[in-house]
Amino acid sequence: MSTSVHLNPAAKDWKYIPPNVLSSHTSPNLNPAQTFHDSLPDFQPTPIYNLESLARELKIGFLLLKHESGRFGLPSFKVLGATWAIYRTVCEHIGLSNHSGFLSHRENHELPTLQNLCRYAGVDPQDYPNLKIITCTEGNWGRAVARMASLMGIPTTVYVPGYMHPTTRALIASEGSHGTASVDVIPAGNYYDDAVEVAQKQAEGDKDALLVMDISWEGYEAIPQWVVEGYRTMLTEADAAISYLLNGKHPTHAIIPCGCGSVAQAVTQHYKATPPSPSSGRTKVLAVETNTAACLRASLQTGKMTAVPTSETIMNGMNCGTLSTTAWPVLQKGVDACVVVNDVEAHEAIQVLAREGINAGPCGAATLAALKKVCEMQTERTSLCLNEDSVVVLYCTEGLREYTPPV
Repeated sequence: MSTSVHLNPAAKDWKYIPPNVLSSHTSPNLNPAQTFHDSLPDFQPTPIYNLESLARELKIGFLLLKHESGRFGLPSFKVLGATWAIYRTVCEHIGLSNHSGFLSHRENHELPTLQNLCRYAGVDPQDYPNLKIITCTEGNWGRAVARMASLMGIPTTVYVPGYMHPTTRALIASEGSHGTASVDVIPAGNYYDDAVEVAQKQAEGDKDALLVMDISWEGYEAIPQWVVEGYRTMLTEADAAISYLLNGKHPTHAIIPCGCGSVAQAVTQHYKATPPSPSSGRTKVLAVETNTAACLRASLQTGKMTAVPTSETIMNGMNCGTLSTTAWPVLQKGVDACVVVNDVEAHEAIQVLAREGINAGPCGAATLAALKKVCEMQTERTSLCLNEDSVVVLYCTEGLREYTPPV
């Protein structure tokens, strides 16, 4: 059996039970994050494509692609998690416990700026003159954080690894109005995990600093969980679009990139919850990793969360050597397979999608690379029940961006 595909039989019968179903006062289908996203300027659902020719080539029933290249004008799904997590974090910081109340009672569709939230909470914005947001990124996350912080009128510092493409750095910095977003580059040769440590240290002991990250560790779990909640908007959109396109059919397989694990956690929870109907069956989830940072594969193989060293890759957003602590228990129990791809495979998948009229970045195209790899392996294909009855959805998590093609 290939070392690039790790099967996880434990996921076969596992079911995710959302914490809120334990409360009789909260519907498990309620998605407050989507209500929030609907209220933001320029919100539109992202498109889904039916790739019929590729489905025939791969000998599967249907192949659909959810294209996350135009969220609020940004080329990635990350803004869904960043906007909701920052909103919740700022509400918490100023003591606004009724965060949903602002959205339902605001006048003239007021934006969730710091000033407007303070007014609703009955506190003086001048009490927070030095409030700032700190984060780190390999690209799309940092840009999304800077965009939301700018909308709220809060300055941001974004720490980035030294190998980040200069164009990406400039795009992050451009999101802050009037110089409110600064990009700090950590020394060359250091990677994302090093940037996480720098951001942590800069936020420690600073009462005015809000550390907003999409990766969790012991003692830092609430904000990354809000990030995961934010990603549900993408999934509920996909459900509606697929049901409409395929006359009520539900995905049999969902394929998602896995960096630190947050979006993979969101996808796994979504598809491993109670199926939409008794006849729908259980959706298999395939998580995709870059061979430069296959920490999920290492963790599944050892049975415990395992960090791995990283190196450079065109799949920057997946280049995380450590899983989020809140993601790992869900991925360990719920992911049916972990598929590891390399830069050449991701680059080739970009070109295939381009011929279909889809402009995908390396992380987004990695999902097609993973599907192609599994379909070429008879044992793995059979084990994962990929056949002419399958309905496969690829989550293409970023649009085309600048990168150096592999040799």
